[in-house]
Amino acid sequence: ELGLTEFVPYLDRPPSPLEFYREWVSPNKPCIIRNAISHWPALEKWTLAYLREVVGAKLVSVAVTPNGYADAVFQDRFVMPEERQMPFMNFLDIVEKKVTSPNVFYVQKQCSNLTKEFPELVCDVQPDIPWMSEALGKKPDAVNFWLGESAAVTSLHKDHYENLYCVISGEKQFLLHPPSDRPLIPYELYQPATYNVSEDGSFEVVDEKSADKVPWIPLDPLNPNLEKYPDYAQAKPLQCTVKAGEMLYLPSLWFHHVQQSHGCIAVNYWYDMEYDLKYSYYQLLDSLTKAMELL
Repeated sequence: ELGLTEFVPYLDRPPSPLEFYREWVSPNKPCIIRNAISHWPALEKWTLAYLREVVGAKLVSVAVTPNGYADAVFQDRFVMPEERQMPFMNFLDIVEKKVTSPNVFYVQKQCSNLTKEFPELVCDVQPDIPWMSEALGKKPDAVNFWLGESAAVTSLHKDHYENLYCVISGEKQFLLHPPSDRPLIPYELYQPATYNVSEDGSFEVVDEKSADKVPWIPLDPLNPNLEKYPDYAQAKPLQCTVKAGEMLYLPSLWFHHVQQSHGCIAVNYWYDMEYDLKYSYYQLLDSLTKAMELL
């Protein structure tokens, strides 16, 4: 079955650890789980006014781009955002449109930033998801906090993590491809670069000259260039919307592209994947795809 499904199913309750591992993790299938975080204080407390009061003027890491695309292909480069340290209340002024900016701002630092940069908020969620920790026999590697503008878009990519993505307010739109779609999804090598703000406020792209080239997906699944990437026409992406109070299980190695409503707040838990037969299968598929491209 290779993890294939025609839609992302819903569970009306959190599963038992055994059920979750057997029905979802082992076959590498996504699902949306309702009533898994309904007991979290964050669902009621995390208004922008509350976040402003609790976090306040504390300096936090914010990704800033001219176009909303961080970690994406632009001008034949793999371009990373400017990572700006700024008072959290100033960031909220932009999200609430009290201050206008031509740029796009997104709190999205994926280094367990909830625990490292927002420890004031940890008590409103959980340090881990107990049934997932028991199912996998491990704690999460990272717990991340996400808040940003609707123009902030996550380009198509995959992660080596079992991901539980919990929406606190607003909603996230996911476009998903299973690992078995790898032959249909183009990868190319790109010079890594970073957005840098010049003195007049405009952005320039600055190469990271000492860094190795980065393999990344140049295709925009919302507007694919099928003349350049005709194989993608055979792909059948799944699309789902994760609403406030819902949790998406995004299995390891699934490709995903993410959009959000303005001011959407989310927390996700990254559990390291098992480098088992599924990983070996993906590596084989990846190698065969690269070999065919050389023919």
